[in-house]
Formats: sequence, C-alpha cells, structure tokens
Amino acid sequence: MAFSNEQLERYSRHMILKEVGVKGQKRLLESKVLIIGAGGLGAPAALYLAAAGVGVIGIADADDVDLSNLQRQVIHTTPDVGKAKVRSAEESMKAINPEITVHTYRTYVLANNIGQLIAEYDFIIDGTDNFPAKFLINDACVLGKKPFSHAGIIRFQGQLMTYLPGQGPCYRCVFSSPPPPDAVPTCRQAGVIGAMGGVIGSLQAMEAVKYIIGQGELLCGSLLTYDALNMEFRKIKLPRRDSCAVCGSQPTIIAPFDYEQAACEVKG
Repeated sequence: MAFSNEQLERYSRHMILKEVGVKGQKRLLESKVLIIGAGGLGAPAALYLAAAGVGVIGIADADDVDLSNLQRQVIHTTPDVGKAKVRSAEESMKAINPEITVHTYRTYVLANNIGQLIAEYDFIIDGTDNFPAKFLINDACVLGKKPFSHAGIIRFQGQLMTYLPGQGPCYRCVFSSPPPPDAVPTCRQAGVIGAMGGVIGSLQAMEAVKYIIGQGELLCGSLLTYDALNMEFRKIKLPRRDSCAVCGSQPTIIAPFDYEQAACEVKG
C-alpha cells in the first residue's frame, strides 16, 4: 500500500523506529483489535490504538457514561455523561484519528455472542472488571485460538498477562475458577486510583501493538504486577497447567459459558 502525505506525517515517529518502519505501520493499518470494556482499562487502550493507526477497532460495552467514571475512564468527558460508552469512545477515537474504522457493540458480552464478536479480530483486549467476564473471554479466546491481553486493577495495584494460542498458560491456568460471589470487594467498595487505568491499559495497548508488528517479548508465560504505592513492577513466570480445564491435555470446557456475576477482580 502507498501512504498518503498525511499518513507519512501522522505516523512519522513510528516509521523512524527500525522495529516498526513502513512494514510495521502497514501491519497496524491492516489489523483489527477488539476491546471488551470501555472503562478504566479499555479507555486508554482504545485511545492509543486509535492514535497508532490500528485499522479496525471494535469496542464492546453495554453501559452508559456515569459521572463517577470520569475519574479514570479518560476516553469520556463531562458532556458525555448519560451517553452510551461505545458511542462516546467512538467519537473520541475518531477525533484522534478519523481514518480508522470503529465498530461498536452496545451489548453485554455473553457466552451466546462472544464467539461471533471475536471471530473477525486479530487480537482481543480484556478491559472488563469482573471475574465472570474474564473467564468467559479467556475460554472463548482459547477455544477460538485468539491472542488476548488480560488485565485488572484495584486500589493502587494492577496486573496483566498475554495469552498466545498454543503457547504458555491461559488465564484459567493461573486462576482455575472465579471466587465465590461476595468473597472479594467490588471496585465500588474498594476504590481504584484513576491513573492506574492509564498505566495498565496503556501496557495492554503496547502488547497489542507488539503482537501486530511482530516485535519484542510479549507477556506470554508471565504475569506483570504493579504496585503504585511502592512504585514496583514484578514479572512472575507462569507455568502452563496440563490439567487446565480449557487448554490442558484433556479439556473439560469445550464451549464458553456464563458464570453468575461476581465481584470486581482483586489483584495479587
């Protein structure tokens, strides 16, 4: 493909990087990324992927913008309160980069629609805030052979990992099943520092970009944790579990299914 003069200027800081160059930018423009959740994690991820020139970005979220969201969900602004999150997100992404395509899905992501949602995308970003959604996304991506980035935030802590089909552990290898409902505090109860979403969501965007351009070491087989109060990152090696119910040698989960909604995720 030939780049326009505007594209050459817009993506010039990418193209001068030997790890990206013209070839890598072309891959970004031809790629498709789905973000599930337009909240604290999905917001910065969506903005940076739009700015990077990811050609097609899908964003799925059933909620409307609430005033309490604005403390961390930087893709939305005060005039967006009451607006569908996916619409607000689309407007912000297109304002940054009008040439990208944004597909919006104003729906809850459930077992009966997740397979169809992820099918056309090259990489999935889990920006959700509850265990049932995270296990659903993991199982659907493993079964559908889709790479994805998991992340979660609470208080002053965050974590993320990346799954690559057939390589390394999946989320269920690490956390075999959701905790019982009410066993952990919700984000509403525990709180979260706003900038944490920016730190971890931006790292998710970076994982997607590295996967697309085929450069660098992804967080496959590793869990990256961040403690903001102590300004400490830790990278923990994760083994693949042969007995895993979805990616193990004798899987018992052969189709995605829905758990009862539970609490927001607590990070270790």
